[in-house]
Amino acid sequence: MPAKPLRIATINTNGIRAAFRKGMGTWLDQRDVDILAIQEVRASTEDIQQLLGGDWDILHDPATAKGRAGVAIASRHRASIHRVVLGPDDFDSAGRWLEADYEVNGTVITVVSTYVHSGEADTPKQVEKYKFLDAMESRLPELQKHSEYAVVLGDLNVGHRTLDIRNWKGNVKRAGFLPAEREYFDRIVGAESDANYNAGAGLGWVDVGRKFAGEVDGPYTWWSWRGKAFDNDSGWRIDYQLATPALAATAKSYSVDRAAAYDERWSDHTPVVVDYAI
Repeated sequence: MPAKPLRIATINTNGIRAAFRKGMGTWLDQRDVDILAIQEVRASTEDIQQLLGGDWDILHDPATAKGRAGVAIASRHRASIHRVVLGPDDFDSAGRWLEADYEVNGTVITVVSTYVHSGEADTPKQVEKYKFLDAMESRLPELQKHSEYAVVLGDLNVGHRTLDIRNWKGNVKRAGFLPAEREYFDRIVGAESDANYNAGAGLGWVDVGRKFAGEVDGPYTWWSWRGKAFDNDSGWRIDYQLATPALAATAKSYSVDRAAAYDERWSDHTPVVVDYAI
């Protein structure tokens, strides 16, 4: 009998305590997730453990500023090792980058939960975002050397292509869709014009969401709370699972767990769930 696929999910909770008050626990109870990457935790490790329950092994890297950012990985498997350092020694990546190695069916899988800065064009916030993307770009080849099976999960706060933002024409000068930001993704998964785009081109990573969705708009993963953005599906696809080619080849399904209605949302993001046949 074949082994059960490894179900890996990522979600920006926009504050995990608020998300649980609004229904995240019900989603998690029904989803049979094995490894869960969380961004914008905004809570303590004890809070996470209490909310998720004792069956989870929890790794957590809080932000330097209390109540901001914060990334975590919760797993049914105990991590063999984890790392939080990204970029130069003087670069503060706290609460934004967490790596962990897990042994699954005799295979070591490296999982990263990351939360890229939102940025703001022509401000110091954008400078910090580029510093983080630079550090991430430098780390990815090292990760692939470390593990043939690796996946970077999280809110990367960049829509790579026009397919990834409903109103892309109105956002070409805004953070999240600036040409310089999108070029990072060209280098990671390949440019749209490359013959091997998203097939291990660029730095050798595969955008699993685009692999499954194909050349269609979305599926989006974030919608503003304001106006009718959710109801009109005027969203952004900024939550990713970027996998090494070896791991991407094992992906059997991809799902964006969009809420059925506006008043059933428990975050402004939605979970992105992939089954890997390891």
